[in-house]
Amino acid sequence: MQNLFTRRLQSDVRTSYHKGLSAGDPYSLLRPRSVLLLSFTALFLFSYGGIIRFENNAVNRSEDVWLGSRETINTLSPQSSVLIAERGYRRMQFTNLLQLEALAREVLEPSSFDYIAGGADDEVSLRRNREDWDRITLRPRVLMDVSRVDTATIVLGTPISMPVMLAPASGHKLCCSEGEVATARAAAAAGTIMALSTVSTVSLEDVAAVVDAPRWFQLYVYKDREVTRNLVTRAEAAGFRALCVTVDVPIIGNRERDMRNNFSFPADMPLANFVDMQLQNMPTGVVGSGLGAYISSKWDPALSWADIDWLRSVTALPVVLKGILTAEDATLAAEHGAAAIIVSNHGGRQLDSVSSGIAALPEVVDAVGGRVEVLVDGGVRRGTDVLKALALGARAVLIGRPYMYGLALDGEAGVLRVLEMLRAEVSLAMALSGRPNIQSINATLVQRG
Repeated sequence: MQNLFTRRLQSDVRTSYHKGLSAGDPYSLLRPRSVLLLSFTALFLFSYGGIIRFENNAVNRSEDVWLGSRETINTLSPQSSVLIAERGYRRMQFTNLLQLEALAREVLEPSSFDYIAGGADDEVSLRRNREDWDRITLRPRVLMDVSRVDTATIVLGTPISMPVMLAPASGHKLCCSEGEVATARAAAAAGTIMALSTVSTVSLEDVAAVVDAPRWFQLYVYKDREVTRNLVTRAEAAGFRALCVTVDVPIIGNRERDMRNNFSFPADMPLANFVDMQLQNMPTGVVGSGLGAYISSKWDPALSWADIDWLRSVTALPVVLKGILTAEDATLAAEHGAAAIIVSNHGGRQLDSVSSGIAALPEVVDAVGGRVEVLVDGGVRRGTDVLKALALGARAVLIGRPYMYGLALDGEAGVLRVLEMLRAEVSLAMALSGRPNIQSINATLVQRG
């Protein structure tokens, strides 16, 4: 499992590599930041472990860090010959999901952090995704017997332990060497559904082999329909429960952070679902985003409602449409046989200045009138956010950045801790609002404005 020391040193090594230096260059480890880390590690080895207090500038307070007794050896990218043997690992402490971004910034390679954290244009939609939750007021009931609170629910016929799922996110190996495997294990342990991205760094078959748990496959439609059909067929054969089609990326949004950083996945981090099709590598040597260049050359901007009909004709899996923000499109989604809709603005990464998912949720719910299940994502950080979404008609929410940050901080255990923390907050919010089970949550719980 990746750990904090390794992630920080890996950040230095990868930064050197991206700047054109050899990651195997011994001088790359003599940079001030690396020297400081190695000195701190040596100090720990001398003292044989324990609990150390240190000042975390990102959150402006001291944190307790447990240094365990487990030996770990972590291998960095193939470009690097660095092997780091440590005695134990440390887990960064956090008390809520809002703290995760600052902590993850400290351990991720800078361009990888920007890729995960960033949005499009001026990031107006990215900010709205968080701000709009605060505009909804809860109306709690009292004397409702909340001695037992049950967070379990059902999404597309699959029972899950809580109304929180893991949204598709690409490139998990940017955060952790085990990549999507670690995330899949955590989702299974938490009893919820993970949606695996088309742009994953572990193949869909390898993820499916890790744990026997419900999962969805997120699909980007390629210009070459045989590539798309291949993905659909493989996902169905591997036991994925639903096909989650992203419909809001006909072309990539103006992600200026990625353009400034010339962001691309490292050469040692291929798109694992495409190795056999020779489509696994992003362009190199391009000015601007390598990811953007890949999307422009491979994904289909001509995607239309007719293609949704075609996808439904080539698979028995239920089709979920991710990226709906309007009543008009929600109505069409129901008419074209979608089993579910995810109300989403793609994490604020596509068209800027659009509604947040939670702001668009009521009109989508009204438009479909119960014909399809409705989920929502974007900015979920608190158990009270989940409660608000359910009260406004969502079956469940999906989270993305929080679990990616947890993955960067502590691998599988970090993702699981994020999910456990959110489940505890959901349970507490349900109890304090007088709603002992999911069925008791309805529109009377919220007041908008």
